[in-house]
Amino acid sequence: MDRQESLKLNMNEYLPLRDVVFNTLRRAILTGNIRPGERLMEVQLSQMLGVSRTPIREAIRKLELEGLVETLPRRGAQVAKISEKSLKDVLEVRRALDVLIAELACIRISEEQLMDLQNAQTQFEMAVKQASDKDIDTAEIAKADVEFHNIIMEATGNERLISLVNNLAEQMYRYRFVYLKDQNIHEKLILEHKDIYEAIRNRDVERAKEAAAIHIDNQEKEIIEHIRSECEEG
Repeated sequence: MDRQESLKLNMNEYLPLRDVVFNTLRRAILTGNIRPGERLMEVQLSQMLGVSRTPIREAIRKLELEGLVETLPRRGAQVAKISEKSLKDVLEVRRALDVLIAELACIRISEEQLMDLQNAQTQFEMAVKQASDKDIDTAEIAKADVEFHNIIMEATGNERLISLVNNLAEQMYRYRFVYLKDQNIHEKLILEHKDIYEAIRNRDVERAKEAAAIHIDNQEKEIIEHIRSECEEG
């Protein structure tokens, strides 16, 4: 429970307390502050967050419905582990969508959006390179990564496609954090982003589609290796 000691409520006057607690725990799980397999004990969480056990209990129930928490016999609620099946299900859909996004972006992206994409590529590279060995700011790298891909997505001009991708965004966020924490893949990520950017800049549809597919395939490979290594350690 050590990582949970830093939990703080992000109060919002427009949201009831139960939703604030839910959002706080959800974000902690998605960012890896509370790791897969860690128990969610109502008494400790209520003390940490300074609230009663009722909103904690309600939040855990909602997190269970989302698949982020599971309740086990004689153990209680714990953060659900990332399974290979759930990972493949999400990335299978995201791969198909990203290939389509790359194709449409090549055709429809404006010169202004190309400039934004180049800047986003630069910002991503800076975020990766500025991360120190001892204190990697994964949140900043993830933010820059999301911005890069969002520009490409918006360039498609397809609202239905954008909606589909946004529906997967939160599920992807959890996997993205696992992936981006690994310093060993940072340089490769920079090169993959460059390949995608250059293909779109040159409006090379086939190259852009291939680069987008490789980007997702590499994520799947690296995260599966991470899942398997955690299982061996456990």
